[in-house]
Amino acid sequence: MANSASDARSSELELRKQLIEAHAVDVVVSVGSNMFYTVTLPCTLWFLDRGKPKDRRDKVLFLDVRHVYRQIDRAHRDWTEGQIGFLANVVRLYRGEDLDLSYGGDEASAKLREVFGKKPKYADVLGLCKVASLKEIEAQGWSLNPGRYVGVAPGEDVSDEDFRAQFEALNEEFEKLTSEARKLEKTIVNNSASILEST
Repeated sequence: MANSASDARSSELELRKQLIEAHAVDVVVSVGSNMFYTVTLPCTLWFLDRGKPKDRRDKVLFLDVRHVYRQIDRAHRDWTEGQIGFLANVVRLYRGEDLDLSYGGDEASAKLREVFGKKPKYADVLGLCKVASLKEIEAQGWSLNPGRYVGVAPGEDVSDEDFRAQFEALNEEFEKLTSEARKLEKTIVNNSASILEST
């Protein structure tokens, strides 16, 4: 999915809202640029599951893995088996499933222990992953942009995309508050006019 679909308004917003309210969105992964040979832009992967169990029904796992990659050459990146195994097992931890290290082996296992402890158990990790509730997603304007939820790890530079997501969120809030202020202003003007006419 194009990154814009995660935050776009209008019909995209309505589609996201319906998918989220139907409890169909399970995991959303933000992928960096140059991961595909024909497209250089970053993308967002949406994993849908209409049969989510009750304990995950009102939750979505957000992963921001734009900083996870292997540089092949100047214009191309990919994931190592260890990176794929690590990311797949982050999702397994979130779902409460047993680890599967058949893909990525020792590299994936070492990274899981480094990030989640000696006996890996899912926990939100700043800059990597966050489980968000439907209320949190609604508060973010039904956005499915992982950058809005996972944040930025200490010492990590804020990317243009993170800044853009944060700026868009603030701009949306500003527009909403401005609209409410205009409505209140009209109400005050109408009430003032009514009071002046009756006296």
